[in-house]
Amino acid sequence: MSRTAEGNTPDYLSLLRLDGRGFVVLGAGQGIGEQAVHALAQAGARVLCVDRDEALARHIAESVGGVACAADVTLRSDMQRVFDAARQAFGRVHGVVDIIGVAGIKPLSAVDDAAWDQQFDIVLRHAYLAIQIGGEMMAADGGGSFAFVGSMSGHRAVPNQTAYAVSKAALHHLVRCAGAEYARRKVRINAVAPGYVRTPRLNVRLDEAAWDAISQVIPIGRPATPAEIAGPLLFLASDLSAHMTGEVIAVDGGAGVMAAFPDVKFGPAASATP
Repeated sequence: MSRTAEGNTPDYLSLLRLDGRGFVVLGAGQGIGEQAVHALAQAGARVLCVDRDEALARHIAESVGGVACAADVTLRSDMQRVFDAARQAFGRVHGVVDIIGVAGIKPLSAVDDAAWDQQFDIVLRHAYLAIQIGGEMMAADGGGSFAFVGSMSGHRAVPNQTAYAVSKAALHHLVRCAGAEYARRKVRINAVAPGYVRTPRLNVRLDEAAWDAISQVIPIGRPATPAEIAGPLLFLASDLSAHMTGEVIAVDGGAGVMAAFPDVKFGPAASATP
């Protein structure tokens, strides 16, 4: 380790490494989850790949030498089983990367009670269970990290996404509050907030004309790929982010910094003299 005026210079690449650490990926079967599994595995982590679809969980686990687990993590019993399986497989759980969150897209007037409750179960309830069960386990074992996937919709109003957006906003605040609560127990809790991502699920729902329209309002000029979200998740899972907790990082191609106003031409300014 070299010396600088500020003291020792760390080996930054080693801070990215997760060699031998046990991680749980919730929603591992495809899209961002699949890429997150590969990112963690390439950094040396051992991964429990969790998905409701057993075949998807098995496929991604086999591709990285991980462990597959099929579960409905909106159920407390299944979430407990997930973390028990991870502890049994790895001896200790060092972190969780949580991708789970399906968007119900419809006007608020068309959302019934069942759809509202389901949206909050999928986005928020499972995250609360993961922190309560997994966070306590990690705290007892010396600490760890959570990296959740929130959404740009949790920061800004998006047409026909009110139920989804409110549930993601609640997830963001869960990250902030739980991050503060667990900080002194050495459990860090952070999230990324993507904009539009070309996941397998969204590729089925949106045609190329829709993707082109979306690209027009993203300063970078295109939606993200799943791998471009997995990279920041790896950062949050690693010791490179050791001094971060309770944070929600936008990964949206700059869309969140743009006001939704048309690009219009202004005439000359009025004279300041009467």
